[in-house]
Amino acid sequence: MSSTVFRSRTALLTATLAAAASLALTACGTSQDTGAESTPTVAADNGISSTATPKADAGDIKAAASGTDSTATVSKSGRGSTTAKGSTGSKGSASTIVTCTGANTKVTAQTVTRPLNHLLLTVKNTGSKTCYLYGYPALNFQDAQAVPPVDEDSQPQAVTTLGPGQSGYAGVLLSAADGSGTGGYTAKTLSVIFQNRALEFVGSGVKVALPAKGVYIDSSLRTTYWLTNPADALN
Repeated sequence: MSSTVFRSRTALLTATLAAAASLALTACGTSQDTGAESTPTVAADNGISSTATPKADAGDIKAAASGTDSTATVSKSGRGSTTAKGSTGSKGSASTIVTCTGANTKVTAQTVTRPLNHLLLTVKNTGSKTCYLYGYPALNFQDAQAVPPVDEDSQPQAVTTLGPGQSGYAGVLLSAADGSGTGGYTAKTLSVIFQNRALEFVGSGVKVALPAKGVYIDSSLRTTYWLTNPADALN
C-alpha cells in the first residue's frame, strides 16, 4: 500500500511539472509574437531593409520627379496638399518682355520752333509685339566727346511702353538760348543708342537723319527720358 501511494504522488508531481513547463513556453511565444510591432521594417530603394518610425502608408507622400522648372506636390492624408516650385522656378514671364531697339522701331528727329533750340526724337514701334522703351537715349552727335546727360526731372513714374504702331518721345536741348553754352559747333549726323532692361546702352546705335544744314549744339546739350507725350518731352 505504501508503494502504491508513492507512485501516485510521483505521477501527480510529474503532471504538475509538465503543465507548468507548457504554460511557460506558451507565455514566451506570445511575447515574441507581439513585442516587435512598434518598430516596423520597410524596404529602402537600394533593397536594404531599414526601420521607420512611425509607420506610414505608401500613398501618404507623393513627390513629382525633380528637374528644371519642376514642381513637387506633397500630400498628407486628411490635410489637403501643398505645392512648392522647383529650384529654378518659372521663367515664362521674363521671356515675354520685348525691348525697343533699332530692329523693331523707327527713329526720327524733328526740329521745333518752340521751345527754342530743341529737337524732338520720335520712336515708333514697327513690330508686332509691345516693346518697352527703357531709360533715355544715348545721343552720339558728330564729333561729340561724350554722351550728353539726362534731365533727371523728366523721369517718368513707369517705363514707357509702346504697343504696335505707338510712339515714344524724347526732347533734346541742343544749345543754350541765351548763348551761355561753350564749345558750340554744327553737327550733321546723329546716332541714337537704346538702353536694355538693365539700363545698359547696347549696340552701335541707330542712325537718325538730321536737317541738311545740321543742328547747332554746345555744352548745354542734354536729353529727357523716353516719354509717352511729345509735349512733356519738350516741356
